[in-house]
Amino acid sequence: MGTFFNTILGQPLFNTLVFLYKTVAFQDLGLAIILLTLIIRFILYPLFYHSFKNQTVMQRLQPEIQKIQHTHKENKERQAQAMMELYKQHKVNPFSGFLLILVQLPILIVLYQVFLKGITPEAFSNLYSFISPPSQINHSFLGLIDLGARSILIVVLAAILQYFQGRLSLPKQSPDSPAARMGKSMVFIGPIMTILILSNLPSAIGLYWLTTSAFSIIQQIAINRKLDHERSIQGTSKKNGGDAGPK
Repeated sequence: MGTFFNTILGQPLFNTLVFLYKTVAFQDLGLAIILLTLIIRFILYPLFYHSFKNQTVMQRLQPEIQKIQHTHKENKERQAQAMMELYKQHKVNPFSGFLLILVQLPILIVLYQVFLKGITPEAFSNLYSFISPPSQINHSFLGLIDLGARSILIVVLAAILQYFQGRLSLPKQSPDSPAARMGKSMVFIGPIMTILILSNLPSAIGLYWLTTSAFSIIQQIAINRKLDHERSIQGTSKKNGGDAGPK
């Protein structure tokens, strides 16, 4: 299983990283990691976009979900049925977040192994025959950060971006509502977990985390704008429909 996992995922990612390092990253490992992260995110863009959109819609549906839970608190079967009707109406899948985790986890494991072991002469045995190993490896990012060591700067920046990503996903609702209070608490969990996880890992992994968080922020902004636009169109349609009666 380990050999199969390495063949279908480990080798392609490692070879892509070395290729980027030699060709377009100016032999800067940090730039190669950023480019590799962007390639991964663009390949998985439809999946990430669909999952992020589902999560955002689910956040915005929290007031209606809580209303259903309160209305049918004595009838769990009717409560579940009403929930499914709400999800179907808004075309969301409450389990899409788990799929995203399942897809990301193998990639994170492979990248963790690659960055933890480093790009060493021993690792070049995993290169394809048409990719020659570089003559030397520069393990720094812009000549400032050693990607093989821990970097508090990378950790802090990654945590900050995680915070802003969480803020962008919050629904626009009363700040005193239970859902809003819970959402604000959840915003801090991402940055805290980021600090706890990355603090003891090579900064190469932190740079990957930082880059994918920045990409996620841009994606979340695009999703928010699209949903707000759709809501505006729906509101205008309802208003015009309501005013369409005889004068």
